[in-house]
Amino acid sequence: MNGKERFHRILERKSDHCGFWHGCPNSDSVDRLYRYFQAEDDFSLGLKLGSDVFWAMPNYYDMWKLPTPIFNFLGGHGRASLNQGGVFADCESVSEVDAFPWPDAANCDFTGTMAAIDRAVEAGQAVLSGTWSSFFHDVCDFFGMENYFVKMYTDPEVVTAVTEHVVDFYLRANEMLFPRAGEKIDAFFFGNDFGSQLDLLVSPELFDKFIMPYFVRFTEQAHRHGLKVVLHSCGSIDRVIPRLIDAGVEALHPIQALAAHMDAESLSKKYNGKIVFMGGVDTQRLLPFGTPRQVRDEVRRLRSLFGPNYIVSPSHESLLPNVPPENVAAMAEAALE
Repeated sequence: MNGKERFHRILERKSDHCGFWHGCPNSDSVDRLYRYFQAEDDFSLGLKLGSDVFWAMPNYYDMWKLPTPIFNFLGGHGRASLNQGGVFADCESVSEVDAFPWPDAANCDFTGTMAAIDRAVEAGQAVLSGTWSSFFHDVCDFFGMENYFVKMYTDPEVVTAVTEHVVDFYLRANEMLFPRAGEKIDAFFFGNDFGSQLDLLVSPELFDKFIMPYFVRFTEQAHRHGLKVVLHSCGSIDRVIPRLIDAGVEALHPIQALAAHMDAESLSKKYNGKIVFMGGVDTQRLLPFGTPRQVRDEVRRLRSLFGPNYIVSPSHESLLPNVPPENVAAMAEAALE
């Protein structure tokens, strides 16, 4: 059975063995990992580790043809913090939002993405792709985080207008890629971090008003194209997992193991059989500071809790430089046992 077949069996709840994805190592980590595993790039690293899936993220393959950024959040200024005011920090007018030079999806080029997809398909891997569609983060950057949350109360129509423009760009870009790729893509993988270490970043009521409707649009778009949906969200998001399930999300990534209410025992009891979990191997303490034996034991524990319809993966896809290659190897070996 190849990775593509295993991935679909897992999402159909028909697998007899868990899957594995090594994640997407941070740019500061790759040289060390490539040397250790004698890999040329992330694709070959995944094959050496036995990854069932490959992430063909368009931004990694020069999706945007223009020299200017897709979204000019800060008006050309460098970022100092997430709270830094963006170009709409003081905006109170929808007309001002509409007059902004919004990007045109026609300036997207998926040639490099398609080459990466074809490579993974030939290797028998399941392909995760589609624009990252991080509309929640993008809108946050346009206002600054605190401004964004305050404006949900003071200027909700402005927040909605900005969100509509951001979401529209990603939907249009996906409509360029999805028909071209066809069945070569197995799942739409997109990310918005809705949680902190302790809870949601906004209340469930604000989530339902300013986030969930757009999230549903992306999910419905993927399903119209015959794709499964894998959502990435870091943090403690337990309170909205039922909403994600109702919206048709097939798999949830990365399961931040040490975030509140995101422990494997609780999640498996509440949601096993309703959604597939992908991740959960702690990147905050275990992978950086544990021993290979501890990593193997934890992977075995996760497999016993989630069962075979589960994809072993780090609790954040970006493996940082403090994660020893020996622990990455131990994670992969235990996943494939």
